[in-house]
Amino acid sequence: MHARSTTIRAHPESLDAGVALVRDEVMPEVLAMEGCVGMSMLVDRMTGYCIVTTAWQSEEAMEATAQRVQPLRERVADALGGRPQVDGWEIAVMHRDHTSAPGACVRATWVRTPPDEVDRGIDVYRMGVMPQMQEFEGFCSASLMVDRREGYAVSSVVFDSREAMARSRVAADEMRERAAQEAGAEVVEVAEFELALAHLHVPEMA
Repeated sequence: MHARSTTIRAHPESLDAGVALVRDEVMPEVLAMEGCVGMSMLVDRMTGYCIVTTAWQSEEAMEATAQRVQPLRERVADALGGRPQVDGWEIAVMHRDHTSAPGACVRATWVRTPPDEVDRGIDVYRMGVMPQMQEFEGFCSASLMVDRREGYAVSSVVFDSREAMARSRVAADEMRERAAQEAGAEVVEVAEFELALAHLHVPEMA
């Protein structure tokens, strides 16, 4: 399973229009493409930081749609008032405790590791981090996506509410530091988002 993420630093006042565009026009068109298994959109209404992710059955399916997706991406970027950054990923881990509901929020963590240590990082996440995250109050689901060539990875943890996410911060900080040391990884960024759209139908890959 693979994913393509488009990151845009939008004008905060444009977010509602951007979410509506993705939900009502872009998402139905992308979901109809062969090999697509879902789409999600994360937004930070304070900063305008937003990420649209599409999931695909294979890297070939993802690459085959690149030209068709590009004009849709440009429409969204124009609506949001920001320039898109596009990244391709392998979905290495996906686990759901239950389906998210309105009000769900996401904590995303980006890390960098030597490319030859990516598998080690995946093992640390699967066997060390995941069992601890499942104990967090309000835990909904978690995923890990990796770019093996660049030694880059992003973890996304979904919580039932912003309050539950906030209550996990101290424990998550401690867990993140231990896991980064064990995996030989550098934490690049941590950000929190509203889960504006949640239609990623990626199967369990824990």
